[in-house]
Amino acid sequence: MVNLGSALAIAGASVAALGAGMGSAKGVGMGGQAAAGVLTEDPSKFGKVLILQLLPGTQGIYGLLIAFITLTQIGVLGGTAISSTWEGLAYLAACLPMAFVGYFSAVQQGKASVSCIGLISKKPDQFGKAMILPAMVETYAILALLISILAIIGIGSLR
Repeated sequence: MVNLGSALAIAGASVAALGAGMGSAKGVGMGGQAAAGVLTEDPSKFGKVLILQLLPGTQGIYGLLIAFITLTQIGVLGGTAISSTWEGLAYLAACLPMAFVGYFSAVQQGKASVSCIGLISKKPDQFGKAMILPAMVETYAILALLISILAIIGIGSLR
């Protein structure tokens, strides 16, 4: 039987995976649309625009990682089951940075990728610069990932 604490923690894991995953899907989709436009003019740019399209997909991976770590910590995928509602709330709160920052950073990274795909369409020799611009947005997803991981591990160590 699942208690309220476990249900809250599972909700946190789900929100982390859903938020970051939805943002990645949106960002990668926007990049794919821009890439398709470039490829209609010059199919030889496929490799470059594909990399730029895929950049916003990492947030979805980060959200999935947070979900797996949480589910492992609370006993769903191993570990020790939780029984406290407060502990469940703590896990839910620990997952929120990845959920929200993952969503918003993936969408913004998608927008940056779209612009850089446009750059590649005009100046393919500027690929290195075009990679850096959307990668800078990734910094905030990585910071949210770090905060969520540290919080989840910290909750588990308080048991």
